Amino acid sequence: MSTSRTDTERQRRWRLALGGEANESCCGLSGEDIEIDQALGALYEPDGPGGMKGPRRGGTEKSAPRVARWLGDIRKYFPASVVQVMQQDALDRLGMREMLLQPEMLEAVQPDVHLVASLISLSGVIPAKTKETARMVVRKVVEELMRKLAEPMRTAVTGALNRAVRNRRPRLAEIDWNRTIRANLRHYQKDYQTVVPETLIGYGRKAQKTQRNIILCIDQSGSMAASVVYSSIFGAVMASLPAVKTQLVVFDTAVVDLTEKLDDPVELLFGTQLGGGTDINKAVGYCQSLITDPTNTILVLISDLIEGGVEKNLLQRTNELVQSGVQFITLLALSDEGAPCYDQQLAARMSLLGVPSFACTPDKFPALMAAAIKKEDIALWAAQADLVTTRHA
Repeated sequence: MSTSRTDTERQRRWRLALGGEANESCCGLSGEDIEIDQALGALYEPDGPGGMKGPRRGGTEKSAPRVARWLGDIRKYFPASVVQVMQQDALDRLGMREMLLQPEMLEAVQPDVHLVASLISLSGVIPAKTKETARMVVRKVVEELMRKLAEPMRTAVTGALNRAVRNRRPRLAEIDWNRTIRANLRHYQKDYQTVVPETLIGYGRKAQKTQRNIILCIDQSGSMAASVVYSSIFGAVMASLPAVKTQLVVFDTAVVDLTEKLDDPVELLFGTQLGGGTDINKAVGYCQSLITDPTNTILVLISDLIEGGVEKNLLQRTNELVQSGVQFITLLALSDEGAPCYDQQLAARMSLLGVPSFACTPDKFPALMAAAIKKEDIALWAAQADLVTTRHA
C-alpha cells in the first residue's frame, strides 16, 4: 500500500473515531462510510442531528422505528463482538432499556450474556406481548452457552471424581502410574533400574452414589448479572451428573432456593430478581443448613462481598464451615470481564479463615471445580492459573 493510501486510511479511521467535529482536519467520507458514521453518531453523538436522543419527542413510540433501524445498521456494518459492545453502550449511555420492551426491536438485537442479564432485570416490567420474544432470546443465548461450556464442565467434573476415588485392585487402564511408582519406590531394583510394583493404585471406577455435594450461592445484585447467567448454566450442567448433588441458591436481602429449576436454565434465570440489597450472612446461613456431609461439600459463594448484613456473623459462619471440613470458595465474579469492585477487607478476612477469593472466567470454572473435587489447594491452583487471589496481611 502506498504512503498516500496509508495516510488516507489513517485519516478515514480517525474521522470515524472522532465524529463530525473532525470534518475539517480529516478526509471526507463517502459510500458505506457515511452510513457507518451515522450509526456511530446516533449512539456516541446522541444530541446531534442524527442522534437517537436529540430528535425524540413524545415518548417511546416515535423513537422505536429509528432505534430498530439503528440496530439493523450496526449488525450490517460491525462484527458481532462490536455490536454487543454498542448495544450495551446504548443501554447504559442513553437509558434505552425501552428498546427491550418492544418485540420487533428485541428480535433485531444481537443476543449475548449482557442482553440476557438486562432482560432478566426487566422481567417484572416486560409487557405480555414481549415476554415470549424475550424468552426466545434468552433461550438462544443459553443454548449457545450450553454447547460451548457443557462438555468441558462434564469432562472436568467426571474426570476429577474418578480420580478422587482410589482403588487398590485396578485394571491395567485404571492404574495411576505416578502414585503407584511413588508408593513402590522402596522396591526399586538397582540392577534392573526399575521399580517392582507390589502395590497398585488406580483411579476409582465410576460410582453410582453421590460423591460430592456442590452448593452454588449466587449474589443477584445488579453488579453480578453476568455471573448469575454463567452460574445458572454451570449449575444446570452439574445437576445432570449423577455422582454430584448440585444445589443453587440466589440471594439479595432474601434467599431463594432455585434447585428445583436446575433442569431448565431459562426458567431458572427468570426465577432470579437482579438488583436490590445484599445479605450474604443470611444466604450463607441458609446454605449451612443444607449441609449434611461437610467433608464432601463444596460451597461456592459468588459475590462481590459488599455485605449489607451482619459481617461479624458472616465471618463466624465462615469459620464454622471451614472448621467442619467444607471446602469454601469465594468467586468475586464468574464472568468474562474479570474482578469487579469488591470489599477487599472482607475478602482478606475470609482468606485469613481459609476461604480463597478471586474472580474466575467461565473457561476456567470447570478446571476450578475439578481441583475442588480433588481437594487441591485452591489458592495455589488459582495462582497457577494466573488468577489473582486475595491475600491476608
